[in-house]
Amino acid sequence: MIVVDTNLLVYLFVGGQRTTQAEAVLARDPVWVAPILWRSEFRNTVIGLVRKRALPLEDTVQIVSEAERAMAGREYSVASQRVLHLAARSRCSAYDCEFVSLAEDLSVPLVTADRQVQRAFSSIALAPEVFLC
Repeated sequence: MIVVDTNLLVYLFVGGQRTTQAEAVLARDPVWVAPILWRSEFRNTVIGLVRKRALPLEDTVQIVSEAERAMAGREYSVASQRVLHLAARSRCSAYDCEFVSLAEDLSVPLVTADRQVQRAFSSIALAPEVFLC
């Protein structure tokens, strides 16, 4: 089991340059979990692609449904107090710290492409390429 951030989920479900890497992470560990926040971040990211005309709305609706099905039963609530302490300590966003908090609570790695999170939480946050080594 690993915690994955929203970017990794987008890489997996929206074809692009980093899809192959996301697929390799999934092959290495197929049990992906995330805080419930992932849904809002995912929707926000894909609607941005619609607005840039990089993805049709109809495809986006299907992609979101597919991602939600894949993550069903693998979404967790996190404690606000802990998230706020992590954010204050690291200067990372509270959004990012939800993923860190969940990884710490479950004692599993957080796989993220976010360099700031990797630096601030180097004991638990791994780049996809590091996770794959």
